[in-house]
Order: sequence, then structure tokens, then C-alpha cells
Amino acid sequence: MDRNETLKRFVRVAELGSFTKAAESLALPKASVSQAIQQLETKLQTQLFHRTTRKVQLTPDGQLFYEKSKDVLSEIEELETLFISDDSQISGVIRVNMSHPMARHLVIPALPAFLQRYPNLSIDISSEDRKVDLISEGYDCVVRTGVVEESGMIMRKIGEMQQTNFASPAYIAEHGEPRSIEDLQNHYLIHYQTSTNKRFDAFEYSVKGQAQSYKMKSRICVNNTDAYRAACAAGLGIMQAPRFGAHELLASGNLVEILRNSTAPAMPVSLLFPHRRNLSKRVRIFMDWLSEVIKTQL
Repeated sequence: MDRNETLKRFVRVAELGSFTKAAESLALPKASVSQAIQQLETKLQTQLFHRTTRKVQLTPDGQLFYEKSKDVLSEIEELETLFISDDSQISGVIRVNMSHPMARHLVIPALPAFLQRYPNLSIDISSEDRKVDLISEGYDCVVRTGVVEESGMIMRKIGEMQQTNFASPAYIAEHGEPRSIEDLQNHYLIHYQTSTNKRFDAFEYSVKGQAQSYKMKSRICVNNTDAYRAACAAGLGIMQAPRFGAHELLASGNLVEILRNSTAPAMPVSLLFPHRRNLSKRVRIFMDWLSEVIKTQL
């Protein structure tokens, strides 16, 4: 079997954590994928995967080989496109992760024009309320909001996302509209808990450029952005979020802005991608486009 093809099968199994899913994504029989991995392990004289009935996971040697394989495949792709003068002929799949509101409201509406310009590209968008692992989960790039904590990655800052305070007309009718930070003692905040169990239970604002917080009581805590907006629209408390994610609810009158002069500090938005010597042309083209799309709408 062609070495390039073997590496592609190995990388796909590593990214999906399943021989069955890898075979389906490659439109190949599962047996051919399993056989390719077995032959590769025999040739390398090491075990690349821990296999159980529930999942397939990279061994330490497998993780190292995965990272090197991604570099090799990227270099091969770069060679194959070296003399393509028409970028519209670039082909391949791009895997990207971002928040659900960003995908829904900013990126997906702009995708048809991008794919019309690059008809041979396809985009795999993952939108989850958790921080994915770029390397082990096989993403080409991710959009991060807030402070970037990962090391060993390349970060490209896109801009800053302004925050807005929201409440529903029903909430204001029941509790009144807060006019100052002091008024918040009589109000409820919708608490938010991340996938790492960090709980946001305080109203955030700035005083002369310095971040401040006011801890508030709550009647509900949620762990995803859809539930966060729904809880606010249902009148269960105050929400702090980017304006673009609540645009439809604002337009329909289900939410209104409050405390306009006491908003949370703007959050940095960055593009994060693995450190590779040769980033493929298709990924560079997509990241340049993605950065511009997000920047113009922040």
C-alpha cells in the first residue's frame, strides 16, 4: 500500500478514535483500515493504539507518530499544490472548532461565498461549549474566546469581543430594571458552568479600565450557550454575553439591553493552530478568510 495512504488511514483513526468511523469517513471497508494499521505497527515495531471494546486511543508512541504524520502529510500536500497557480483549485477537508453562537451567527452564513470561490474544499465545523484538544482530536485550527492557556500552539489574535448585559421584558416587569451595580443586590444572575466545572457566578464590569465583579444570587445554572440564552429569554435572570449571539432575541423583543455603562471587559478572540513547519495552503487560505469574517463582525 502507498505510504501516504497508510498515513492518512492512521491519522483518521487517531482523530476519530474508532476504526469503524475512520473507515466510514474514508469510504473504505473496516478490515482494510485495521489491516493497514496492523501492518504499520509491525513495520514500526511498536503499538500505536490501545484497543478496547469501547474506544481506540493513541499510545505515547502513537501520539508522537501522529504528530509527525500530520507534518509529513502537510508537507506532501504543500508539494502537491506547489505549482497550482489558481488557488480556487485547492482541495481537501478543513477541520475547525469554535463556539456555537460564533458558528451559527458569524461563520456559517458567510460560508457559501467562500465555498463558491473554493469549490473543492469542504469544512468540518465542530461547535461545542468545551475546549477541544487540537492535536489529539485532529483539528486544523480553533477559534478561542478569552485567555489562551494552551502551550506549544501558534496564536493569531483576531480582535476583541464586546460584552452586553441582557434581561427579558418579563424579568424586568417582575423585578424592575437595575440602574446601577448597587441595584444588583435585588436581582438574579444566570450562572454558567464550564465543561471544566468552573462556575461563573458574578456580574462582571469595569471601573476606570479595571475589571470588577459583583457576586449575585441565582435561580438557575446552565452549561451551554443555547440554554444560557433560553434561560434569559424565559425571565430567569440577567445574562452577560456577546451581542451577536442574542441578535435574534433582541430583534424579536424577547431580550433588551440593560446597564449599558457597566459591561464586562471585552474578551480577546484568537485563532489557534498547531505548530507545524509547513502549514498547508488550504488551511492558510481558510484561516485568513475566517479571521477576516470574524474581525469585521466583532
